[in-house]
Amino acid sequence: MKVILTEDHDTLGLRGDVVEVKNGYGRNFLIPRQLAVIASTSNLKRYTEERRQQEHKIEAQRAEAEKLAKKLDGTEVTIAMQTGEEDRIFGSITNQQVAEGLEAQGLPVDRRKIVIGEEIKTVGVYTATVRVSPEHTAEVKVKVVPNQDAI
Repeated sequence: MKVILTEDHDTLGLRGDVVEVKNGYGRNFLIPRQLAVIASTSNLKRYTEERRQQEHKIEAQRAEAEKLAKKLDGTEVTIAMQTGEEDRIFGSITNQQVAEGLEAQGLPVDRRKIVIGEEIKTVGVYTATVRVSPEHTAEVKVKVVPNQDAI
């Protein structure tokens, strides 16, 4: 029996794939649990159209991610922090603070996508990586300066 998978399956394949299964497995397990539908001509047309639209949507997201990565690459974020002896800051710089600095520059980035390689505890210039998408990353400079209001 030929069926079209409606969800990804570990052993059979990905969503939209047409696979050959035994009649009992298809009728008694896959179809009742809505993991697959019978591979009729109308269902084949519907799933090929859905797959085409999904690929178009993914391509649009990929282009948007590439554009954002180009904007972010080389951007510098300046964060003013209160300092103590030897230019050590109180606390440390977090990815939330970097995200807020990027937001202030008109580049909204989710804080969970920002990776700071080392713990930032002193004044200086550091590099943070922004994972825009699985294929696109950007390097952002984080400049930590002493807060002039606290002096």
